[in-house]
Amino acid sequence: MHFTLSITIDTMTTSTRSWFLKTFLFVAITFSSLAANAQLSAALSYKNTHADSLSISSTYVDEQTFTAPKATKITSIFDDANDNALQKKISVSLNSSKERRQLMDYLKQLEINDNSLTANESKNKTLFKFANLFARLKLYPLAMKCFFKTLQKENQQKQEASLSDTLRDDYQQGFDLPIDSKDDSLAYVQNLQVRTEKSPRTTYENISGTFNDGKQAVAYALLFHVKQPAPGKKKVHVLANTGHTYIALIKYNTDSTYVSCSFGFYPKKDHLFSATPWFPSTSSQFKNDAGHKWDEIIGKFISKRKFDRILKLTKEYNDVDYHLSYNNCTDFSLQAANEAGISVSKTDGKWFMGHGNNPGTTGQSIIQGGFGTTDGEPVSTMFKSLNTSVTDREVKSQN
Repeated sequence: MHFTLSITIDTMTTSTRSWFLKTFLFVAITFSSLAANAQLSAALSYKNTHADSLSISSTYVDEQTFTAPKATKITSIFDDANDNALQKKISVSLNSSKERRQLMDYLKQLEINDNSLTANESKNKTLFKFANLFARLKLYPLAMKCFFKTLQKENQQKQEASLSDTLRDDYQQGFDLPIDSKDDSLAYVQNLQVRTEKSPRTTYENISGTFNDGKQAVAYALLFHVKQPAPGKKKVHVLANTGHTYIALIKYNTDSTYVSCSFGFYPKKDHLFSATPWFPSTSSQFKNDAGHKWDEIIGKFISKRKFDRILKLTKEYNDVDYHLSYNNCTDFSLQAANEAGISVSKTDGKWFMGHGNNPGTTGQSIIQGGFGTTDGEPVSTMFKSLNTSVTDREVKSQN
C-alpha cells in the first residue's frame, strides 16, 4: 500500500514538472519572437499608411485663434488697376443706389486700421487713387475726404493744430472725416449737378449763402483749378480760347454732411470787343463752375479764418471790373489760393498788347511742381491731381 502511493506521488511530480517546463518554453519562445519582430520593424523604412494627426482638421480652436480675427481680403468690382476703367465703373455706379452702397462700403474698408505697415501703405495708395478719380468726376468733397485719410499721423497732428480755429467753442480735438451712408446720397446729388459743363451766372450772395446751412463745421478746404487752352502746353491762348482758372470751397459738418461751391471770376461783356486786347476792361460776374473741365488741381484743408477771408475776397471782387491783364480769372483764383496758404510760381505770360497771369502758364507751373505753401505747412498736406491726358503728354515731351 505504501509502495503504491509513493509511485503515484512520484509520477504526479514528474508530470507536474513536465507541464511547467512546457509552459516555460512556450512563453520564452513567444517573447523572443516579439523582440525579433520589433527589431526587424525598426530596421525597415517607415511607410505612413495613416494621415498625421496634425494634418487632420479638427473642430477644436484654441483661445488665441478664437479671439484673434483673421484678416481677409475683400474682393470688389472696384479692385481695378486701370484708372480709366475704374473711373468709368465709378461713374456708372453713382447712378445705381445698390452700387453706390457697394462703393461706400469699399471705401469704409480702406479706413480700417491695420497693424501691418505694408497693408496701410497699400490702403493709402488706393485712397489716393480714389481721391484723384473722384476729383476727375468733379466730386471734390469726396476727393478731399479720401486725400485726408492718406495724410500721415504727424501731418494730421499739424493739420489739426492749424484747423483749431476752424471750429466753434465746443470743438473736440481729434476730428475725422468718416465715409458713411450720407456720402451715398450726397455723391448722387452732386453727380447730377456736375453733369453739365455750362457755367451759369451766380452771385456772391448765392456763394456765401451755400455755406450758411446752420450746421457746425469740422473742417474746410479749398481747391484751385486750371483749364489750360492747350492742355500740357505753355500756351497763353489757342485762337480765342484763353482757358480758365477757378476755385472750389468745401465746408464739412460734424454730422458728416458737407456743402461746396465751385466758382470763377468772368468778364461780363459790355460789347462785342470787351475783354479783348483792344478793350481789356469790362464789367465782371461770377459763374458756377461745378461742371467745368480742368487740367490741373491743387487743394488744401484750411482754417475757418482763411475760409472767411476767401469769402471776403469774393465779396470785394463782386464790385470790381474785369481786366484782361491784371484782374482776370487767374488773378482772382491766385489771390484766393494765397489766402488759403497756397503759392504758385511763374504764372505770368505775354500776349498781343498785354501780359499777366493766365491759365496756360499757371497750369504748366503746377505740372512742373511750381507750387508750395505760405503758412509753414509741408507740401505733403497739399492735394495735387492732373488730368491723365496732360500727364501722358508731359511724360512724352520729356522723353
